[in-house]
Amino acid sequence: MPNTDSSLAIIVFLLFTGFTLGLSFWLGRKANSASGYFAAHGQVGWFVNGVAFAGDYLSAASFLGICGMIAFYGYDGFLYSIGFLAGWVVALFVIAEPIKKLGKYTFADALDAKFNSRGIKLTAAVSTLVVSIFYLVPQMVGAGALFKALLNLQDNLWYGINLAHASGVVGVGTVVVIIVLTAGMVSTTWVQFIKGTLLVVFCTVLVIAILAKGITENVGADDTKRFFAGEKVLMPTDVKSGLVYDANVTADFTGPLGPIGFIESIGDAKLVKLTSTTQPKGYVAEGVSGESLLLPGGSPTFKGLRSENWVERLDFVSLMLALFCGTASLPHILIRYYTVKDAAAARKSTVVGIAAIGFFYVLTLYIGLGAMVSGNLDPSNSNMAAPLLARTFGELPFALITAIAFTTVLGTVSGLILAAAGAVAHDMIEHVVGHKLRDDAKVRAAKWTAVVVGVIAIALGIVFEKFNVGFLVGWAFNVAASANLPALVMLLFWKRTTREGIIASIGVGLITSLAWLMVSAPAYKDLYGLNPADAIAPFTQPGLITIPLAFAVLVVVSLATKPQVRSKDRFAEPTN
Repeated sequence: MPNTDSSLAIIVFLLFTGFTLGLSFWLGRKANSASGYFAAHGQVGWFVNGVAFAGDYLSAASFLGICGMIAFYGYDGFLYSIGFLAGWVVALFVIAEPIKKLGKYTFADALDAKFNSRGIKLTAAVSTLVVSIFYLVPQMVGAGALFKALLNLQDNLWYGINLAHASGVVGVGTVVVIIVLTAGMVSTTWVQFIKGTLLVVFCTVLVIAILAKGITENVGADDTKRFFAGEKVLMPTDVKSGLVYDANVTADFTGPLGPIGFIESIGDAKLVKLTSTTQPKGYVAEGVSGESLLLPGGSPTFKGLRSENWVERLDFVSLMLALFCGTASLPHILIRYYTVKDAAAARKSTVVGIAAIGFFYVLTLYIGLGAMVSGNLDPSNSNMAAPLLARTFGELPFALITAIAFTTVLGTVSGLILAAAGAVAHDMIEHVVGHKLRDDAKVRAAKWTAVVVGVIAIALGIVFEKFNVGFLVGWAFNVAASANLPALVMLLFWKRTTREGIIASIGVGLITSLAWLMVSAPAYKDLYGLNPADAIAPFTQPGLITIPLAFAVLVVVSLATKPQVRSKDRFAEPTN
């Protein structure tokens, strides 16, 4: 069984968590003003901010979800990485400098910089809340999976709720809320910086260990000849080996391999794939070639690459469009631009972030493939592929990777909750309701919001337990790209954009993308327990329809309404 309790892992986890909380309390002394709480006084260095970008962006989805998808589906999982990284091109060349010049604390600041409109503030704040909550869900799901593995908790259902998973979600949610309550953006920035550094360094060491180990026989091969003769074999429910290397077809030990040689060896291999089944209960084992796993289009998400079905092809295009456009639309990424002193620093920090993120995504390819042939996969939970791979090298690597994964969740979730808190305290209460708050009152309102959003995130993290975290992030990117990007891009580059156009675009993009996702096949299957074939949405990912629709709505409404007088000093630096 891959999941065995580890006292060392628990100790390391407690040390990491204690250090993070201690740092947060210490930095909290410097974040009493609104400028300090929401934007760290705008004094974060560009290099630190760049690594913090990576720490914020490399979430549970990037680490746990993508590694798991590569381990189970091969190259298709890596396509998520490509989409996530490509989105930073938009952030660098389109968003970085203008967003810093237009805003002060939040995404709504930038959109409303020229109009002073309550409607814009309200719709932008609602969009920030919805996108933040959608992005919070996969982080909490990943936290629950890690906590179960850490303490070797067995599934225990209570009125349909898995208490083992729920305990991890509640624990992590509580710690994150404490971090946000104590120091806001100051502590969040340094937690993300430390987490980003640790994640890249440790994953580099893990990849070196994977290549040095090479590929070896991991499980008994009594039935492999039957698998590769085309027969499917039912395995008992306690089998936890996932995709395993077949020693009957290839050598028992390859020896150390280089980066290219490792991929070539997997391509030449034969593997056994386990798929869960309920009738009869257990796992169906069947043989697959390594070469097929290194080709795109083998997973359910990306089958459109090989399919002749035009709907399935559109689904793939829609997902990649959402990933490409979503990065520059995520509220917790956008608010990081307000932590540096000027537009030049915003651009430099983006370049550092791209370098760190790109290097990390290359590492995930090797971690995922290493997990694929580790013989230590859990076929019932793709999110645990990387931690269980680390366990094959000993308890210390497992302890470190589990603790770093928890820190990954802490850093990303704290940024998301902070973005949501700013949307309520700064945008809604002060600018929509019109209730002017002193700095200390605004910070208190933000902290109360953080508690409420944290509770919501915990509840949704429990409900969405069975979803792959990488897949869930795809949903968040669809909503963000549909609701936020059209308004932001058109504000920056089309002078005819009006207040009414921005409000309509955000509203239409948000509502249509949410509605589409809620009537899609995955929602029918994993959320409602219904037959996915009965889903109303023709394909899973809405971005291909909802992003152009939001652009079109903004153009039509702007042309139909009277343009407002705009400031001549369009990109003036805001005063703090």
